[in-house]
Amino acid sequence: MKLTDSIQYVRGVGPKKKAELNRLGIRTVYDLLTWFPRTYEDQSVLTKIGALKPGERETVAGVIMNVTERQAGRRGMSILTALIGDGSGFLQVTWFNQKFLKKKLVTGKRVFVTGKAEYAYGGRGQFAMSQLSGFQILEDEESPEAMCGILPVYPATDKLPQKFFRKIIAGLWQEDFDLPEVIPKGIRERFHLLARREAFYKIHFPRDFAELKAARNRLAFEELYLIQCGLMVLKKQSREKKKGIRHLLNSELVRKLEDNLPFTLTEDQSKVWQEICRDMESPIPMRRLVQGDVGSGKTVVAMLSLVKTVENGYQGALMAPTEILASQHYEGFCRQLEPLGIRIGFLSGRLTKKNREAMYGAIENHELDIVIGTHALIQEGVHFSKLGLVVTDEQHRFGIAQRAELEKKGSLMPDVLVMTATPIPRTMTLTVYGDLDVSLIKQLPPGRQPIRTFLRQPDRRELIYQYVLSQLHAGRQAYVVCPLIEMNEESPLPSAEEIYDELRYGIFRDVPVGLVHGRMKPAEKEQVMQDFYEDKIKLLVSTTVIEVGVNVPNASIMVIENAERFGLAQLHQLRGRIGRGNYQSFCILVSEMKTENAKERLSIMAETTDGFKLAEEDLKLRGPGQFFGSMQHGLPDLKIADVLKDMDILLAARRAAMETMENREDVRFVLPILALQYQQQFLNITDT
Repeated sequence: MKLTDSIQYVRGVGPKKKAELNRLGIRTVYDLLTWFPRTYEDQSVLTKIGALKPGERETVAGVIMNVTERQAGRRGMSILTALIGDGSGFLQVTWFNQKFLKKKLVTGKRVFVTGKAEYAYGGRGQFAMSQLSGFQILEDEESPEAMCGILPVYPATDKLPQKFFRKIIAGLWQEDFDLPEVIPKGIRERFHLLARREAFYKIHFPRDFAELKAARNRLAFEELYLIQCGLMVLKKQSREKKKGIRHLLNSELVRKLEDNLPFTLTEDQSKVWQEICRDMESPIPMRRLVQGDVGSGKTVVAMLSLVKTVENGYQGALMAPTEILASQHYEGFCRQLEPLGIRIGFLSGRLTKKNREAMYGAIENHELDIVIGTHALIQEGVHFSKLGLVVTDEQHRFGIAQRAELEKKGSLMPDVLVMTATPIPRTMTLTVYGDLDVSLIKQLPPGRQPIRTFLRQPDRRELIYQYVLSQLHAGRQAYVVCPLIEMNEESPLPSAEEIYDELRYGIFRDVPVGLVHGRMKPAEKEQVMQDFYEDKIKLLVSTTVIEVGVNVPNASIMVIENAERFGLAQLHQLRGRIGRGNYQSFCILVSEMKTENAKERLSIMAETTDGFKLAEEDLKLRGPGQFFGSMQHGLPDLKIADVLKDMDILLAARRAAMETMENREDVRFVLPILALQYQQQFLNITDT
């Protein structure tokens, strides 16, 4: 059996079970092997019934003393109760609607049972056991001690219960399947790692917690090590294999732009600009990530960098994730750069065939110096004459594969500058952007007033919207953000469509109100955003589609309905849509805050506007799995490692990956594994 074989070849998996497993994303034998337990049930210690403690999960072994059955409710629900004794006391165990057990529950039979101990109702100090997680009738020759151990608890469903997963995963080990090693022998020995096959077996069926720890340590190390190796190969590839462009020192064109800027660069902007200049003036291709909080002024740094490449006789490309953001960049660049004689083009998917082909020709013939666009920039047909610098805006919307496509658009190896407004904690930067050098812009430009954030209960909505109306009458614009698009039977939350109707037919009936959400056609969505940008719409009701959005300096107020439904990083991105002009801006989070977690998250949001602090808190509260998955297309989600809790393992894996890159034999060993595991992500990796 191969790891890539379909799950249907696993013993115990028929067509129905296969369909259910596929729904969980389990399609191959390897998917099943990496369906790791979410927790473990400690059944390693047997407790005497007389020593049970109420509220504790315990494992007991005893003899069935008697069994009773009764019917309850109008439908005659079957309730089976067995009285179990072990010489130290008695325990009641109850099963609901499990009539089939009656034949098995025979007086005198020995049983092994795990659950939560509590006092039995009317039992005069007698114990009962609820929330059963383990129950087994022992055969005559079986000893209770042989049943003791640590039981895996898998993410399960009604149709795929724990018992099913335990059985089929245990059955896998009866099969002859190959589980090749992916970490070089020297690294395994130096970092004291279990063999791969042993680790996979022990993560599912550990005999004790020491075995479990060793297995988890090995598999988390493997996951982080392979990602680090892949990112380092990318970095090595761009630095060694492909010769970069050596830009000259800044000259007249760059200085003119610096003189023409209507503001002075902040200390952070100046520092990052110097780092970029150093990179661009080196023959090694630049691969730099600029992290700047919302509104910190990353665009001007990108503009300076693009002018530097133009001054050296090359072309520049700036790729934005949305049409309207690309369009805004185009307008801003034209205002600043056309007076300097720089030729700027805009490439979008909306151009007619004739205009698109004319644009392709202008790019190829170097009739344009800077081209700004969306994903249209990486389509077939786009060929640059001399591409010197690629800037991608909002990197986590693109990923490694798209960046690689854009890099291929010229004959030379261009410098690459990646901009993200998503603050990324250092742990994530190491993992997600390991192939890039990182710069930070933390300071806000002078004159920007910090956004004031308030937390309010839903019973204040009427007052909130009266205040919003007063701001609109004063000439401002506002956003209202909702978590759902339309009514949903499964959710009691009001949708964006419902709130849109409530507001436009209610308190805002005399104000132009717009609606934008992800299910609208791109052209409709862009039109609404354009109308809001041009002040034709005063109040915009939306879902999170505005998260990567437009620069509307006149928008100074945002109301976020059911704010508890969003992550902190997402709330911060949304809040960043306001506070871009000279007006004091307000963000109002509306939430019932029913849970402690919601209260804690939203309070942090109200207390700080520091995106980096919020990102760290978000990582702590939400866990790295979700955070990691949303960061960058092109890297796998973490299945077992946790970059917060496993920081030591991450740093060790990074050290190991660095050692591997220095050892030619280890590189040869690991390259085919990376090519196989990350074939979509690390393009042409085997050519290195």
